[in-house]
Amino acid sequence: MKSKSSWIIIFVMLIGLVIGTVIGSYCSGIPSLSWLDYGKVFGITSPMVLDLGVFVLTLGLTIKINIASIIGIIISFVIYRLLLR
Repeated sequence: MKSKSSWIIIFVMLIGLVIGTVIGSYCSGIPSLSWLDYGKVFGITSPMVLDLGVFVLTLGLTIKINIASIIGIIISFVIYRLLLR
C-alpha cells in the first residue's frame, strides 16, 4: 500500500510542476507577474544522436524550474494532504 501512495504523490506533484510551469510561462508577459517565470533551465541542451544505420535514436532532456512551478508543487502537496484526511 505504501508504494501505491508513493506513486500517487509523485504523480500529483508532477501535475503541480507542469501546471506551475505553464502558469509561469503565461505570466511572463504581464509586468507585475513576470517574477513567476524567473527560474533556471538545465539539462542536455544539444541532443545526443545514436545512428545505427537502420534507425536513429535521439536523446535529450531539459528541465525548466521557475517560481510558479515550485509554488505549484507546494500547492499540489497541500491539496494531496488535505484529501487524505
